[in-house]
Amino acid sequence: HTPMYFFLLNLALLDLGCISTTLPKAMANALWHTRHISYAGCAAQLFFFLFLFGAEYSLLTVMSYDRYVAICKPLHYGTLLGSRACATMAAAAWGTGVLNSLLHTASTFSLPLCKGNAVDQFFCEIPQILKLSCSESYLREVGLLLFSVCLASVFFVFIVVSYVQIFRAVLRMPSKQGRHKAFSTCLPHLAVVSLFLSTVMFTYLKPFSFSSPFLDVAAALLYSVIPPTLNPIIYSMRNKEITHALSKVLQYALFRIQ
Repeated sequence: HTPMYFFLLNLALLDLGCISTTLPKAMANALWHTRHISYAGCAAQLFFFLFLFGAEYSLLTVMSYDRYVAICKPLHYGTLLGSRACATMAAAAWGTGVLNSLLHTASTFSLPLCKGNAVDQFFCEIPQILKLSCSESYLREVGLLLFSVCLASVFFVFIVVSYVQIFRAVLRMPSKQGRHKAFSTCLPHLAVVSLFLSTVMFTYLKPFSFSSPFLDVAAALLYSVIPPTLNPIIYSMRNKEITHALSKVLQYALFRIQ
């Protein structure tokens, strides 16, 4: 179980970073009734958000490989996922996030902004910044975005193929208890990946007819805050003590409402 918990530690750090990049500034602005952020602060916020967000998606892809090896090649688990291999894959995930963020941040903030300086969002986001540009150079950033989408699609295909192999292996297990145990080890990761991808797709693939300032902010809140907040809860649900504590809290809340 050591590789899984090593990756979960990395995921927890990335989730904490994602929340810390956007929410504190948004809460401070709400408290002081302002929407101000400096140019350097906006660039730093965009860099760290893209870095942490990209690294998390890369790490989720690595974790799907971890689940594949654990279910489909259990006898080789210790060999394929030794401490050095885990450290290398985690470093690759973080490095992918850094490289992706550097490219997008440098490209976005090299554009001249001539349509004001008001971003219709509670944090600095590439689509909102591109709306302020009046230069043809924004096509370069659009090209980088398309490249990132293609790379994300490759990761998505890798995750899907991994889980197809996992389900095939699980369904071939003769023991019902073995199938249940195998599914229970994969469900938290599958739930986290589904939550991550569904919120991102809803945000960026929704029809333009549904676009409005309020809906854009709500959608951004959905993909930037909800997954990092729920991920620890999803993985903790396998712990019986935490599940029992959560049920007691919910019962107490319902009792107070009634």
